[in-house]
Parts: sequence; structure tokens; C-alpha cells
Amino acid sequence: MEIKRFDVFLISLDPTQGSEIQKTRPCLVVSPDEMNQYLHTIIIAPMTSRCREYPTRIPCHQGGKEGEIVLDQLRTVDRGRLIKKLGSLDDRTRRAVLHGLAELFAP
Repeated sequence: MEIKRFDVFLISLDPTQGSEIQKTRPCLVVSPDEMNQYLHTIIIAPMTSRCREYPTRIPCHQGGKEGEIVLDQLRTVDRGRLIKKLGSLDDRTRRAVLHGLAELFAP
């Protein structure tokens, strides 16, 4: 299965612990294509329909629903957790995600 940055997949996140986002939900692939091509793991940001005004949350529209990409819950998962591809992000939201990641990891 080909996995590209900014693809949205339905991913099983369980089991989790504590305050980690749980259950099976849409998630955004944020790892670069070079990593996705060769590694058995991918870096994802879960998506939620529960909107909060956090600077680490990026508003998005996916699958006919409004929601947010949760950059404060980045996670590396094995490809075996991926259930199916749901789509990909539009260019404006892609730029917002990259800006959010840069802000998150800025010194």
C-alpha cells in the first residue's frame, strides 16, 4: 500500500494509556514520503471532531465533517494499524499543518 504525506487513513490507535487519543479514527500522515517508502512505521497526527482552541490544533474539513488535526498527539505507528485510506488534505490545510509543526518544534 502506498502511503504519502498528507494522506488521511482510518487507523486503530488502541491500546492507549492515560490521556492519549484512543479508538479507531482518521489520522493524518505527517512523516515525509522518503520515510513512508522505506520504513515499516509512519508518523501520524490523529484527527478529531471535538474542536478546541489550542494552538496545536489545525482546523480541517475531511469526509464531509469539520474537525481538527491534533498536532499535540503526534505518534509513530506500525503500518499494520492502518485500516483504509480516506483521502488527503487540501493545499491550504497542508500549509497550515507544516506551519504548525514548524512552530511546535521551533527552538
